[in-house]
Amino acid sequence: MSQSWLDLPQGTLYGIEALPYASAQVGDKAHLVVRIGDHALDLTAAAPALGAGWAPVAEPGNLDDLLAAGPDVWAQLRRDVTSWLSDTVYEGRVREHLVAVDGLELLLPFTVGDYVDFYASENHAANLGRIFRPDAEPLTPNWKHLPIGYHGRSQTVVVSGEDIPRPRGQRRTPDGEVVFGPSVRLDIEVELGFVVGVGSTRGETVEVADVEQHVFGVALVNDWSARDIQAFEYVPLGPFLGKSFATSIGAWVLPLAALADARVEPPARDVPLQDYLADVPGEPWGLDIDFEVRLDGEVISRPPYAQMYWTPAQMLAHITVNGASVRPGDLFASGTISGVDVDQRGALIEMTWNGRDPITLADGRTRTFLEDGDEVAISATAPGPGGVRIGLGEVRGRILPAR
Repeated sequence: MSQSWLDLPQGTLYGIEALPYASAQVGDKAHLVVRIGDHALDLTAAAPALGAGWAPVAEPGNLDDLLAAGPDVWAQLRRDVTSWLSDTVYEGRVREHLVAVDGLELLLPFTVGDYVDFYASENHAANLGRIFRPDAEPLTPNWKHLPIGYHGRSQTVVVSGEDIPRPRGQRRTPDGEVVFGPSVRLDIEVELGFVVGVGSTRGETVEVADVEQHVFGVALVNDWSARDIQAFEYVPLGPFLGKSFATSIGAWVLPLAALADARVEPPARDVPLQDYLADVPGEPWGLDIDFEVRLDGEVISRPPYAQMYWTPAQMLAHITVNGASVRPGDLFASGTISGVDVDQRGALIEMTWNGRDPITLADGRTRTFLEDGDEVAISATAPGPGGVRIGLGEVRGRILPAR
């Protein structure tokens, strides 16, 4: 395990084992940066100065060209940055391109192409089944046979820190009246997003074994949800206005390579899978990632990703099995991450059991769903090499009144 010549904070989550990427405003243009401790290395400036062969992919200032460049370039860039930050021979030339993270204006890290949101947590799906269908089986008959998902609206994917105006739409009141106005049941969904790099050919399936050839990395996601609008509109075609108003994504994208020590076996399958979804023996794609959810600074939940039933490899295979293709910048998200325990649920609709059991905050306030002014911040960490923890950054958003 390499050590950096940079004086890193004790216990940092952003040591040389992590190295997540972001796009930052530098002067009048965007620059591609990589985080190390409390600093970021400006790759757009450093790469040509140090003669890196991949310098052209950093020049645009975001991840777009790097995503399309493919695994060989991804690996070479990571090797070079690791060497620059660990070998003292580079220290003099690299230091001039380091900037403090706190002073950065972070931008949307890549141009989002298509956006697909899944429903991959058995705990979450079963909880919602118990809430809405208490006299029926919690899971729908198809749930364990395929990863259920829907196509979202990529143009409303926003970077962490952007405010979220409360959406408006039609909803049905408890008395059965159909009304129009601001959502009164605004919710969060704690998710992990997967960023596609190399695209696929239309008509061909991306095999489970090939996920690393196509997925560049991960980012934190909050798929804001207007539960009352969603409940009235979703039959028969599924989520629309209750979801499409905003999805927040973390500014930092962690390369999939950084999660090698976080890979674990997914939960045991108790239903036979079709061949295209079969797990590859010895190549597990469950991920041991611990999430933390804070409402106005107070921790309200700690969802564990390791309990997710469907893996990213299976999600990508399912996206493409009908012949649909993916392209650089496509984003697919896991759906709400929820654990078995009450304090591991990843959405307010579960935490409060659809409003029946309000959350009481330390200052005495209670919440069933989000109120104007509430700020939600989601962070996550994962195991890295040698027993260290690595950080996945944060995704944050504050609710504004409806416009």
